[in-house]
Amino acid sequence: MPLYPEIEPYGHGMLDVGDGNRVHWEACGNPRGKPALVLHGGPGSGRTPYFRRVFDPAAYRIVLLDQRGCGRSTPHASAYDTDMSVNTTAHVIADLELLRRHLGIARWLVWGVSWGSVLGLRYAQTHPGVVSEIVLTGVATGSNAEVALLTRGLGRIFPEAFERFVGELPAGERDGDLAAAYNRMIESPDPAVRERAARAWTDWETATIPAPPGSVERFEDPRFRMGFARTVTHYWGNGHFLGAGNDEGVVLRDAPVLKGIPGTLVQGGLDFGNLLGTVWRLHHAWPGSELVVIDEVGHDAGAPGVAEALVAATDGYAGR
Repeated sequence: MPLYPEIEPYGHGMLDVGDGNRVHWEACGNPRGKPALVLHGGPGSGRTPYFRRVFDPAAYRIVLLDQRGCGRSTPHASAYDTDMSVNTTAHVIADLELLRRHLGIARWLVWGVSWGSVLGLRYAQTHPGVVSEIVLTGVATGSNAEVALLTRGLGRIFPEAFERFVGELPAGERDGDLAAAYNRMIESPDPAVRERAARAWTDWETATIPAPPGSVERFEDPRFRMGFARTVTHYWGNGHFLGAGNDEGVVLRDAPVLKGIPGTLVQGGLDFGNLLGTVWRLHHAWPGSELVVIDEVGHDAGAPGVAEALVAATDGYAGR
């Protein structure tokens, strides 16, 4: 097995981050080990025990959290009265800094998957002094072009699923920003409209992203499904809250800021995000980064080859 054995946390807590939000965190491995921060995808997926297993528990102090609105953090995004205006990239980055200080950590390796790679990159760009290394998989940068590809663009590859996806929207909403249109439906005061939109959104994700075991089943949980769909569309429909100039990508634009931070990018060769050349462009704009492409693998952090490469990367950084 390429992964380290399953482990349980030695510590956990609920951190009050303000705005009525409490973020659940856990720490695993060696309390005196090299600190590592784990950033899950989605946004809104929550952490899973798998993420602990890509680190040597004897070498690392592994810190995981459920970002605002998901997992065991409160309030949950599935609740209609949860205020999503205080769930943005800037808020979550501030939460990471608050957690780092709370745990007494000076610098840590940042590990991220999918949306977690967007968050990790932006965190490192805005707080480079506290990030020692970066390991990413299912790499994305949160650009508007990526969102357009993963919604309307993939309709050419999955026309039947796309017809169903767009067909759930009101006729006047089908030609614009699909993520924003779905977010408006999910914010409807009508519970039936919200549920229909959440189901249609997760059906589209299931149709377009070959999913690892267990990830489709989670969409059958109404609470997870609503929270996930609401959070993803909230971020995707608002340019990931990365500000003006995000059509081609603020994160990609600022990649040179990462110079001096070693990084490893582990990417499936069949990940649809590759259609825009994003990970290749990021690698070439980031001095000191390494790109590892795993053939015949899509957007799956647990796929054979990907898991081995992730473990090799964390093992390689363990002694720095």
